[in-house]
Amino acid sequence: MTTICLVRHGETDWNKESRLQGQEDIPLNNTGRKQAKEAGLHLQNSNWDVLISSPLSRAKETATIILDHLNQPIDLVEMDNFKERAFGKGSGLTFKEIHTRYPERDYPGQEEWEPFQKRIFDGLHEVQQQFQDKKILLVAHGAVINAILSVLSEGEIGSGKTKLMNACISNIEHLNEMWQISTYNETHHLS
Repeated sequence: MTTICLVRHGETDWNKESRLQGQEDIPLNNTGRKQAKEAGLHLQNSNWDVLISSPLSRAKETATIILDHLNQPIDLVEMDNFKERAFGKGSGLTFKEIHTRYPERDYPGQEEWEPFQKRIFDGLHEVQQQFQDKKILLVAHGAVINAILSVLSEGEIGSGKTKLMNACISNIEHLNEMWQISTYNETHHLS
């Protein structure tokens, strides 16, 4: 059975300011680094086979900090499939500005839902093929993880329903040819 522990990146200044980040490459702030360390300490006593990260710096730095706290050396692999959704003209706006300008959240130039979802699930398929029956850590973004949760739960949780906290942990497993959710949005490891 392949298992993936999904970790949302730590906090950035844009998270703190309630700004939509999208594919803008915003670094972690000090709180985000602390959250990444807490996630790493929480995950350190499990045996992991590989750590996969989005190429955006907030995810890569979170992954690197987690890696520093694991009790065994593992490879860090970047995968573009798990890059945050592009939000076009919505990127950089506060959620208050978004509510005023784009109340339906249909930002000009944004990555459409179906291609975004396909990109992510193509990535999960590649992970399953390459790391079958392995334990994987995957550091990604709120919209990416929420899309996974939404699709796997058939809309019960995830996109539009679940506010994922920075550095939260969700777990999925590949069993009987299907991905299933074990847990989601765990934050008990965060102070």
